[in-house]
Amino acid sequence: MSARRGGPPRRQTLVGLWLLLSGVSLLGGALFALWLDGLLEPRGAARWTLWLGSLSGGGTILLVGWLLEQRLFAPLRHLQAQLARLVANPDARDDDPPEGWLQGLGPDLVRIREAWRDDRSRLATARTEGARSAARIRQELEALLQVLETPLLLCDRHRRLLLFNPAAETLFGEAPGLGLGKRLDALLPAASLHDALRQLPEDGSPREVLVPCGEHWLRATLRRIPDSQGETLLTLVDATAAWATELSAGATLTGLLPALRRHGAGLTSAADALSHLSGTDNDQLRRRLAWVVEEEGRGLAERLERLGETLDALQHQAERLTPLWSNDLWAALAERLSAGGLQLTPVGMPAWLKADAPALLEVLARLLERLAAHTGADMFDAEACLGNKRVYLDLCWQGTPLSEGDLSAWRGERLEALPLAPTLGEVLRQHASDAWSLADGNGRQARLRLPLPALERVGAPGPRTPPRPEFHDFGIAELPPPDAELAARPLRALEVVACDTETTGLELRRGDRLISIGACRIVNARLLARETFDLRVDPGRPIPSASTAIHGLTDADVSGAPPASVALPRFRDYLGDAVLLAHNAAFDLLALQPPDSGVRFDIPVLDTLLISRGLDPSLDGHDLDSLAERYGLRFPPGSRHTALGDARVTAELWLALLPRLEARGIATLGELLSLQASAFDREDASAS
Repeated sequence: MSARRGGPPRRQTLVGLWLLLSGVSLLGGALFALWLDGLLEPRGAARWTLWLGSLSGGGTILLVGWLLEQRLFAPLRHLQAQLARLVANPDARDDDPPEGWLQGLGPDLVRIREAWRDDRSRLATARTEGARSAARIRQELEALLQVLETPLLLCDRHRRLLLFNPAAETLFGEAPGLGLGKRLDALLPAASLHDALRQLPEDGSPREVLVPCGEHWLRATLRRIPDSQGETLLTLVDATAAWATELSAGATLTGLLPALRRHGAGLTSAADALSHLSGTDNDQLRRRLAWVVEEEGRGLAERLERLGETLDALQHQAERLTPLWSNDLWAALAERLSAGGLQLTPVGMPAWLKADAPALLEVLARLLERLAAHTGADMFDAEACLGNKRVYLDLCWQGTPLSEGDLSAWRGERLEALPLAPTLGEVLRQHASDAWSLADGNGRQARLRLPLPALERVGAPGPRTPPRPEFHDFGIAELPPPDAELAARPLRALEVVACDTETTGLELRRGDRLISIGACRIVNARLLARETFDLRVDPGRPIPSASTAIHGLTDADVSGAPPASVALPRFRDYLGDAVLLAHNAAFDLLALQPPDSGVRFDIPVLDTLLISRGLDPSLDGHDLDSLAERYGLRFPPGSRHTALGDARVTAELWLALLPRLEARGIATLGELLSLQASAFDREDASAS
């Protein structure tokens, strides 16, 4: 942005020339009238006529200029703003009709606007009819993505992400490399993965590769999509926990096997020797062999016990023991029991536990059926009590505790509804649990208690978040290669990050600091609703009350927030290879690049203020509020002067400016940067 447009905007130039010409004419007329008045010394009407005639030229220029401004130039600017809005957003609300001498154009403009909207409506209807099948497929795809528990990634031939599902978002958490249009290299940089991608067969045959991801190992299955443009599907499984369990159990079993073989061989040898002893043989040898049999038998029993413990550990470490909210368990159990006339009432505080939900539900249902038959009761209370790393599930009734004999018989019952029909006791052992009965302190109630593994988690499950609106965008595959020359890329093919900052004040070169960064991403000319960055920053100094009055942030709001030295690298990671967009970007760049940060944004920067000024140099009002009003954009309540709120409106403003730029023949980033440079004014970078 080295070029600079000299002089004031065109309208100010015209107004200045008009006032200068009027002033010169009036001054010249007054001097001429004074000269004639002294020379001719007229009286009465003649004197008035002389003065009026001398001043009439300047007055006429002043009056005609004012009349042209009010009746022609101002209506023309008003018409220009209307046309700019119509081009940017044909569906924006109607403005006031043309004014002044252009008032007669009002009906014609209304007719043009209505005809345009009618044509667009017909075209939209035709597209809707033709796209119904595609919309149905898309809805089914989005529903599948929401419920599928296997993390999925789909990338194009340039390894840009076209699709990912909620399971992938959960797997990668807050990783900055996850996002539509971002490179797979930034998310999973392992060389082995990218070697496998280069060697994938085109027929869709799968290939597996182990990929490190932080402290985890992922098992990635890669498939090239047949008859596509080189898209690749990756399915991911976190193999770390399974490996840890398998290796631990495998090491134990490996250590037990030689000991079991040794004890078995010892018993076989001793038994063989005993079988060959006659009655006349030495009693001492017989006793020695009996001792060997006893010792080997004891050792074998101990090893078998350890083998059983290891197998039990494998069972309750299995992945089917998943987090479970006790209230969800009680609700499912009550619904199941209602058909049999039993009533279950949850009491006490709910809790999180780990269990195989279907198997545990079957166990509880069987126990309640047996309790009802044994006690004659049809109403039970259900309570989850917290213990030491355990959650006790209690079934309570009015009466006396159960005997151990009854419980032992119930443990041996088989649960035919479960695979392989395990016994009730076997399912309890899989949960490292058992069942016993005890009386309450009041002596009137008894309970049946089942201890289960607790989960280090508190609070009820959060509300279900609405489906993410952008898990896929197959149009990204049509974009130019990411390593193509950036200046030649079409504007609609740019990946753009719109950002805004809030600071402690406006004097950034005199100690004011960053306190908030907000940003959102535009990919393929589409604003991604949830691809946002919103972070508060500890400025290391108090926030003045005058600044708080604007953005509403106080010292308490930024207390505990990361400093700029931590926040700015995070934002740079979020930005990736995108083009940076801001309104009055000079100020935001000063805020994002303090002298001690060590972070530099050496990327193309677009400024909606300069772009608007380059498109409409004759119009006043290029601030964000004026442009939002001009293009029919709205700030959600409470979002103005918040970093993320202003960034969203800046992004929407960019999308509104795109059709106007294309109408002017500005189609590439290089052409836009030239337009932006022509509108640059040193005042735009005046943040002190």
